[in-house]
Amino acid sequence: MRVRISTVVALAAAVVVTATASVSGSAAAVAGSKTKTKPTIVLVHGAFADSASWSGVIEQLQRRGYPVVAAANPLRGLSSDAAYVRNVINSVPGPIVLAGHSYGGAVMTNAAAGDPDVKALVYIAAFAPDKGESALELSNKFPGSTLGDTLAPVPLGDGTNDLYIRQDLFRQQFAADVPKRQATLMAVTQRPVRDAALSEGSGEPAWKKTPSWFLIAGADRNIPVAAQRWMAERAGSRATIEIRKASHAVGVSNPGPVTDLIVRAATAR
Repeated sequence: MRVRISTVVALAAAVVVTATASVSGSAAAVAGSKTKTKPTIVLVHGAFADSASWSGVIEQLQRRGYPVVAAANPLRGLSSDAAYVRNVINSVPGPIVLAGHSYGGAVMTNAAAGDPDVKALVYIAAFAPDKGESALELSNKFPGSTLGDTLAPVPLGDGTNDLYIRQDLFRQQFAADVPKRQATLMAVTQRPVRDAALSEGSGEPAWKKTPSWFLIAGADRNIPVAAQRWMAERAGSRATIEIRKASHAVGVSNPGPVTDLIVRAATAR
């Protein structure tokens, strides 16, 4: 079979063009992976929840072009949980904005201390302890928390307990403004927190040197609203917003305002 020389040349040219385009595309992809115009948002869930509790917020952040990492908070002990989240932070190229919910706020307060890549802290119905303070101490500093009456402890054999919220009380305690079907799923899939984690004192807090933003859940039954306001004021919050009828699960019921506050922190100068 005869093949015209012109045909061979044309085919060779096509291969060269295709290969060049492929190499250029790969280079562009690599360059794109190294070009970071927005900070990574690292989300830290709290007790009685998991990373899926951030789903609505994650979707909105991604639509706005933010890279997101939802850390799996172990819920075993404040210092060990903070060490784990610090490892997550160290795996992410900076800059970083940390957002923590509930006990996750105490964890990020410790995990971010002294880290120059963390540009902002966003507390979502969260604990912001000072050195030596525990989540349990802060929740009892002001009246209003009814969490203790809803807990179901599971002994761990070492003198400590895993704490769950009773499923039949979960919605009214934790997620009163979340649709019943969704709150029921949250109750069944909740992750327990070890009681020792809630009573462990904090280390040096990141909020003393890193700018902070606070969202207060106005109908919170876990962390008293007065405690949330007090912690925000003490930390010198750059901006504090309050959603009057929001439950403790405010990130689930109100992902829009939570996302807006995180973006506000991410774009602050």
